[in-house]
Amino acid sequence: MKLEKVIAITGKPGLYQIISQSKSGVIVESLSDKKRFPVNSLHNVSTLNDIAIYTYETEVPLKAVFFNIFEKEEGKESIDPKSSKNDLLAYFSEVLPGYDEERVYASNIKKILTWYNALVQADFDFSAIKAELEEETSEE
Repeated sequence: MKLEKVIAITGKPGLYQIISQSKSGVIVESLSDKKRFPVNSLHNVSTLNDIAIYTYETEVPLKAVFFNIFEKEEGKESIDPKSSKNDLLAYFSEVLPGYDEERVYASNIKKILTWYNALVQADFDFSAIKAELEEETSEE
């Protein structure tokens, strides 16, 4: 599973993997319960690979944030996304120092940690992210 194939669908909990194309959209499979269903153009879909987090200098790809959490937690799940706002902000400042505190809200952090935990539970290969990040930095 690659991060390019993992999506979040507005209004639906959890993460989904794109399985195949159909005439009217894509077929996705839930990472949590493995149920499949079609997603059409009426759904608002975000590919996790295309999401970035604001910092004061630039935007950091979500995959880099996921990898930072993975290294901090040594492959285990992060803190509970339902923790207090102060705990979430303190944790996220350890994971991504210099994030833009005016544009990244506690609700965003909660969603990021929920997504990360869902990927860990689905046995996502975070070493693939490390390889992608190293390849991107060598191209620059």
